[in-house]
Amino acid sequence: MPSPVATILAVLSVLTTGQAMIGQTMAFDLEAHRGGRALLPENTLPAFANALTMGVDTLELDVGVTADGEVVVSHERGLNPDLARDANGGYVAVPGTPFVKLRLADVRTYDVGQIRPGSAYAKQFPDQRAVPGTGIPTLKELFALVRKSGNDKVRFNIETKIDPGHPDESLEPQGFVAKLLGVIEEAKFSDRVMIQSFDWRTLLLVQQQAPTIPTVYLTIQRGSAPTIALDKATSWTAGFSPADHGDSLPRTIKAAGGAVWSPYFGDVTAALVAEAHAQGLRVVVWTVNKPDDMARMIEIGVDGIISDRPDLLRQVAGEKGLALPAGTPVEP
Repeated sequence: MPSPVATILAVLSVLTTGQAMIGQTMAFDLEAHRGGRALLPENTLPAFANALTMGVDTLELDVGVTADGEVVVSHERGLNPDLARDANGGYVAVPGTPFVKLRLADVRTYDVGQIRPGSAYAKQFPDQRAVPGTGIPTLKELFALVRKSGNDKVRFNIETKIDPGHPDESLEPQGFVAKLLGVIEEAKFSDRVMIQSFDWRTLLLVQQQAPTIPTVYLTIQRGSAPTIALDKATSWTAGFSPADHGDSLPRTIKAAGGAVWSPYFGDVTAALVAEAHAQGLRVVVWTVNKPDDMARMIEIGVDGIISDRPDLLRQVAGEKGLALPAGTPVEP
């Protein structure tokens, strides 16, 4: 029989471990959107290296799949005419070839290190530092960069870039998810990954095939597709309708099996955050770039913020007394 002292120590150990796990689960999530695209070219190794050096909790990124089955990091489903230049230095023509029609060797020939001058995108991020000669990375290369940094805590929030309205511009959901999960599993990063999407079909597949990986349900309630309607299912929601769940997005996402609700920050109120928490969901809002908005989101209780300006987000989070992740300097 163990001694009373040993029993007390064992109980304290369990309590301490439990508190640590709760603290880890409830920690604020500071996410660098596309690596921090206001600072460096989006979804590139220089941007991700900058975010790692600065210190973020999560690298937010987007992926597509090439014709030869390689998972590449890009927000668009194909070459972005505002970013991609060919070997002759010319920006590609609109709309840009989908990755599913290009082999990785073809993708390697494009430079995405500088926004097209004079474009609306360039005006949106006038302070972004150009890095000419920067290519579109693979997900494997991003994982290798993180290993190189020695950062064993940073997470990955990976968005599947697939549109049910344009099935010819990507692999079908099953094939897309299979390729993505294959890269994650090969890298042994399953315990550090979340998978997010506006296309909930891919999230249901992840839940079936890799149930330990948290799924993040992206939503926006304004503008054009992928707008979520509260009164019906859409092509984006995999048959789930908020009308069947009290017109509640949090309840709908809980019913679908989600772990995180990731709404556009302009759609969020304190009441909705509380409702999501009551459903056991975390709330991580996108894409918040102004300090006042960051502060307001923190004040209403969101669990994380995705931002193009992770440097400003660190500043605001620090002023709010939130713990900041340590940086791990690394070169791309």
